[in-house]
Amino acid sequence: MQKRILTEIWIYPVKSLGGVRVKSADVMEKGLRFDRRWMLVDEQGKFMTQRTTPKMALFKLKPKDSGFAIEFDSVAIDLPMNLTNGGRTINAQIWDDAVDVIDEGDNYALWFSERLGVSCRLVSFPEGNARLIDPDYRLADEHVSLADGYPILVIGEASLADLNSRLEQPVPMNRFRPNFVFSGGEPFEEDGWKNFLVGKNRFVGVKPCARCVLTTVDQSTGEKGREPLLTLSRYRRNGDKILFGQNAIPIDYHEIHEGDEIELF
Repeated sequence: MQKRILTEIWIYPVKSLGGVRVKSADVMEKGLRFDRRWMLVDEQGKFMTQRTTPKMALFKLKPKDSGFAIEFDSVAIDLPMNLTNGGRTINAQIWDDAVDVIDEGDNYALWFSERLGVSCRLVSFPEGNARLIDPDYRLADEHVSLADGYPILVIGEASLADLNSRLEQPVPMNRFRPNFVFSGGEPFEEDGWKNFLVGKNRFVGVKPCARCVLTTVDQSTGEKGREPLLTLSRYRRNGDKILFGQNAIPIDYHEIHEGDEIELF
């Protein structure tokens, strides 16, 4: 049997902005270190994403020794790795969850607001702050970062290849914003993964990922289309959900590396 290998690791430090591919990452309870630990909120404190603001795709992140550089149209602002500038705590809304976050200050608010053309603020989510996973799917009392609902998203290269074989114009993996991409295995086999090992870390697959219009945003242009959601809806529908990828919860918290073997058990 062909081995399953972890080929790509991705983090998305600011929710719904560009991702950062890393060679290794620390696995933490809420997900990979620095993954979705910041987000933009509107004037009502509600989270913002590419679903309604596709221009957010045009903000690209690059790693630096001290954190990340966020670039937009050749202009950059630094985002330090420490999760708070000592700002005030505010309450923010992400889906059905109300969470305590730290307002990162007027400088970031002005910078993002000017480029997006809407009033918004950058907030951070300290590691100790609470946000429980949906009780229908959590194993015990696990928490999640500012991701939509689960700490880790896994997608197989074979699943994307299967989709692209049905599209007139293939799409890259970045439409789906996974944390782990793997080679080997059959298309969509990750749907049925339960217990699996990546390097030294155990994970539990808890729920196939329901996809939305964010997958139709071209990450290089910020433009919305109809694909790949239209094609996925024709053969990946389960009830009123369109599935692509598997959500998972970590059991162990060790460093993970590109090239780690994945074992199912």
